[in-house]
Formats: sequence, structure tokens, C-alpha cells
Amino acid sequence: MIRVLTLMGVIAVAALANAGASTAAEKVELKNVHMCCDGCAEEVATVLGKVGGVTGVSTDVKTTSATFTAADAKAAQKALDALAAAGFRGDPGKDKGYAFKDDSGVKAGTVKTLTVTGFHNSCGGCVKSLKAAVNGVKGVAGVAAKAKVSSAEVTGEFDAGDLVKALNKAGFHVKVGDAK
Repeated sequence: MIRVLTLMGVIAVAALANAGASTAAEKVELKNVHMCCDGCAEEVATVLGKVGGVTGVSTDVKTTSATFTAADAKAAQKALDALAAAGFRGDPGKDKGYAFKDDSGVKAGTVKTLTVTGFHNSCGGCVKSLKAAVNGVKGVAGVAAKAKVSSAEVTGEFDAGDLVKALNKAGFHVKVGDAK
């Protein structure tokens, strides 16, 4: 009887240890987040600060990184989803159990005009960063974007999927609208 109780105790302790491991807090560092100025960095910090289970938020304009502690992977994913909803994106690294979702709606293929929407765009620096990312895509001839307007029209003859990838890499989370 004592052996059975001891074995049950060992199993209960192991179960508690495993439960604690699955909900352990983890530090998350996002690299290549669009932060052209202190205003962008403040917006990233504000968005992350509103997510339940996220603490210790810091941003660095110089390295374009954001760091925070998430209570668990679920909280980390909620933080990424909140950033995406605000038009930001970054690189959380591989195999973390969370990632930015591709909800852009892009269909790969050559287009002549594509409207992108939903990205963070609060100042002239944001426009400059957006244009630099877009102009790096083969076949892009131009982009019409204005500060404080979260949509832009890209023209030329380019692959829509390549355009979205370039914007994501530059730290912008976008959705696609009209394509021609």
C-alpha cells in the first residue's frame, strides 16, 4: 500500500512539473520590426503593453527590435496578432510555437497594380521605409503612399507575393486589396 501511494505521489509531482513547464514564461525578441522613429517604437510598446500575459516590454529603434516576456506561448501569439492588427511585423525566430500569420490575402502572380492596406504609417519616415522596401521588388515602377494613410498603390509589373514578402521583411504587416 505504501509503495502504491509513493508511486502515486511521484506521478502527481511529475504531472505538476510538466504542467508548469508548458506554461513557463518566455522572453520573446522580435527583430526587424518597422520602427523608423520613437513614435513607431512607442506604438509598438503600447500595443504590446495592452496584451494580457505580456510584461517587460522594451523597444529599440536603433536595432529595430522589440522584446517582451510572455506568460506562455499563447500570450506570445496574442502579442504577435496584436502587432499585426496594428500593421507591424517582425521576426520571432524559428520553432518558437508562435509566428505571424499570413493573412495578407495575396495570390502569387504578376500584377500591374496592387493596393496594400493595414500597415503602420504614422509619419514621413514610415513612407520612406515603405517605399524603400517596395522599390526593392523586381518590376516595381512606383508607389503612391502618404503619411498617416494606411493604404498605398504599387505599380509596375511585379509578383504580388514578392511584394508582400518584401514588406513583411521590412517590418510591415499588410493586407492586399485591389490587384490588376
